[in-house]
Amino acid sequence: MTIDHYSTAREMLTALRSKDISARELLALHTDRIAHVNPTVNALVSLDLDRAHATAAAADEQTAAGDRVGPLHGLPFAFKDTHDVAGFPTIAGSPLLVGNVPETSELIAERVTTAGAVTIGKTNVPEFAAGSHTFNPVFGTTTNPYDPTRSAGGSSGGAAAALGAGLIPLADGSDMGGSLRNPASFCNVVGLRPTPGRVPCWPNSAPWDALVTQGPMARNVDDLELLLSVISGPDARIRSSLSADALAPRLGVAGLQGLRVAVSADLNGLFPLDAPVREIHDRQSSIFAAAGAVVAEDAPSIPDAEWVFRTLRAWRFKIDLGAQADATPDMLKPSLLDNIRQADRLSADDIAKAMVAQAEIQARAVEFFSRHDVLVMPVSQVLPFDAELEYPAAVDGRRCDDYLDWMTSALTVTVLGCPAISVPAGFSAEGLPVGVQIVAAPGNDLFLLDVARAYEQLNPVGAVRPHLLDGATRV
Repeated sequence: MTIDHYSTAREMLTALRSKDISARELLALHTDRIAHVNPTVNALVSLDLDRAHATAAAADEQTAAGDRVGPLHGLPFAFKDTHDVAGFPTIAGSPLLVGNVPETSELIAERVTTAGAVTIGKTNVPEFAAGSHTFNPVFGTTTNPYDPTRSAGGSSGGAAAALGAGLIPLADGSDMGGSLRNPASFCNVVGLRPTPGRVPCWPNSAPWDALVTQGPMARNVDDLELLLSVISGPDARIRSSLSADALAPRLGVAGLQGLRVAVSADLNGLFPLDAPVREIHDRQSSIFAAAGAVVAEDAPSIPDAEWVFRTLRAWRFKIDLGAQADATPDMLKPSLLDNIRQADRLSADDIAKAMVAQAEIQARAVEFFSRHDVLVMPVSQVLPFDAELEYPAAVDGRRCDDYLDWMTSALTVTVLGCPAISVPAGFSAEGLPVGVQIVAAPGNDLFLLDVARAYEQLNPVGAVRPHLLDGATRV
């Protein structure tokens, strides 16, 4: 079996187990690609290749000895730079954390490394993962592998760009308002926001909060499901964590026959869409209908979802970053500081009303998914935008007042409490990727992956790779 940097993770693992390639050779293949391409996209940071080579050599020794090994044994991996990995810096894009090297790993990193992955470094993030464009004063801007003048999205932008550029085969991320989904859409890869509790997060300053979840990213749904199987499952410290999902039967394209698909461009007018995104969204009904799905225009009624999100997000930012804002306000980017200060203006009544409204919204989601199997809608409202901007100035002529205004299509889905996946859907006339967001009922993560896998077969645009040549790209 011939392996290259765009082989699937499962193909790489098969080659490792059959000894067609060693962990050291697989690492070298990726480090060569990193040396050639990472200076263009700036996706990977805090690389420690000496340590990675030692880990890969140890993995080969285990294989040679016939030891029992984990499901990711010998696979190169880079963790989001907000996730602690013992012995690797966690900078989170902030000057406040330069020199921070944790001695212990958090749960998601512990699970991935126990599964045998070879850690090479971290993936870049916006400062403290705030915003869906990846830039920070420590490591700079991560750019899009399909056009390095454009954003890779965020906050898991380094992860998405690294996947799209062929630097790593799998990646972890986290999602509050779209941080696994927006960058996947921008970089033509797959990103899953799981049902809250599917991937427990520990340590966790607010374990009751369902806005934030960690999750997997990959270049295809099969690989994403592999990583999900490693990082999901209960943890006694997180009382809301879910038991491991039972394996669902493979639907295949034929399984879409009779599937009840709701399609909505804007959730009953909740947000604008730029014309190229709308054009690609409008193709989705015919793709599902051609496979025999029963397609209807419908959306849950959630006009208050954005207000709920903004209120609870400010509260969570205060919990996580309030101390830094009080101690060193000049060391935080202004938009992040403003998010934290919004919480200072909230009353207990504001938070209580938002929590009650969130419960009502999630009840409406359950009712909606009693009538439909999935909801199909846009991931992002804009194409990958100029990487020099903090956020787009407008969407379809409507001004953006802050960096959340162009993310409503993702953050409203967060409030539903449902699993949502971004899958490559098409390219604009200028060759920029656009994803589709598929949403399912709470807890139906593996069913959602099966639908996404069937969609991927019907519309295989995720197989289109960027061509990075001397810093230029062509699709």
